[in-house]
Amino acid sequence: MDIGIIGLGRMGAGMAERWLRAGHRVVVNNRSRGPVDELAAKGADPAYCVADLVSKLAAPRAIWIMLPSGDVTEQMIETLIPLLAPGDTLIDAGNTNFHDDQRRAAMLKAHALNYLDQGTSGGVWGLENGYCLMVGGERELVARLEPAFLTLAPAGGYVHCGPVGSGHFVKMIHNGIEYGMMQAYAEGFEIMRAKQDFGLDLHAIAESWRYGSVVRSWLLDLTERALREDPDLAQLKGYVEDSGEGRWTVQAAIDLDVPAPVITLSLFERFHSRRPDSFAAKILAAMRKGFGGHAVQKAE
Repeated sequence: MDIGIIGLGRMGAGMAERWLRAGHRVVVNNRSRGPVDELAAKGADPAYCVADLVSKLAAPRAIWIMLPSGDVTEQMIETLIPLLAPGDTLIDAGNTNFHDDQRRAAMLKAHALNYLDQGTSGGVWGLENGYCLMVGGERELVARLEPAFLTLAPAGGYVHCGPVGSGHFVKMIHNGIEYGMMQAYAEGFEIMRAKQDFGLDLHAIAESWRYGSVVRSWLLDLTERALREDPDLAQLKGYVEDSGEGRWTVQAAIDLDVPAPVITLSLFERFHSRRPDSFAAKILAAMRKGFGGHAVQKAE
């Protein structure tokens, strides 16, 4: 089938190449020319502006947007609207807030255009392993584009979640769960590292847990690899960003009156990682010294 994609970062380029390998015709566009040229060398049809991409696709068009959530994606949709024809479909495959999906779908419907949301998981490994896809939108429309979804996903890794917004909502919860799992691994390995009298080999432990353990997972595989390459993680700074989905998950839990203490605390721990000289910690130390005479450490 004819597929257009705008945004050729690590995941967008991987998606385009996976489609190409399966024999789809793929028209590619990116803000910078380099990724377009690289995929053109692999068989993609290059488009060096958005209007060129639209003109090269057969109607009804299907255009995937793989850009950062928020203003960048919003502006791209605004750019595309006057270039499209009734019946064309935009698929947002980034990490968009599901409320934005619902608003955009209504806006595009007024122009006789379609909108789907595709929650995409798989990272830089998706090209070879496939991407887990969580898709939201009208059933008939999803079915029409299903060949593209099935190409991207490994066997069993694609699900039509429900109406517009549901795909990104499910992906949001997926990432919230990921926050909690990552935090649990991080805390466990820090506890073992602190038990210095045992001289524990963290890499060996991570490696053994990958086989038969009830906590084995791809996240553990990645932990093992990192510890193999740098046992003390000396090359890393303990600063952890969040890309939004954790915050949205916590907000959804609040809105729905659902307790989510693990995910909430894992999000707050990411904030904590960015405050190497926490004023709150200083307040805690001052209170402990005040009521119990506990020793404090002086700032250098």
